[in-house]
Amino acid sequence: MKSYADYLTMNVPARMGFVNITPQVAAAVKKSGIQEGMALVNAMHITASVFINDDESGLHEDYKKWLEDLAPFDASPRRYAHNRTGEDNADAHMKRQIMGREVVVAITNGKLDFGPWEQIFYGEFDGRRPKRVLVKVIGE
Repeated sequence: MKSYADYLTMNVPARMGFVNITPQVAAAVKKSGIQEGMALVNAMHITASVFINDDESGLHEDYKKWLEDLAPFDASPRRYAHNRTGEDNADAHMKRQIMGREVVVAITNGKLDFGPWEQIFYGEFDGRRPKRVLVKVIGE
């Protein structure tokens, strides 16, 4: 069994946004030389997410509205106890928890093995600074 690791650096200029990282993950799989196995894609920050869904702008806007309804941004310490520690991003931690930390995608014949319309996205909930995403490819 072989393994290969690559790191993507994400820098989303807005507080919240979604970036399709499927091409970068596919490139890492190709570079790994692994034909059969799995790719783990992990947001390495507690205010960011990696998830799989459709690359459709209306859906992304729906996600933003839904997440903001569930955990609205409020930098003050009134709403969130976490913000009483000097932070202002409690909502981002909650949004990440909902959207997930990582995904695992099968690799078949050297390519990501998706269902129809599936793509890999990086979700940012406390942007405006660089963050890393781990792509770990394991297999033969």
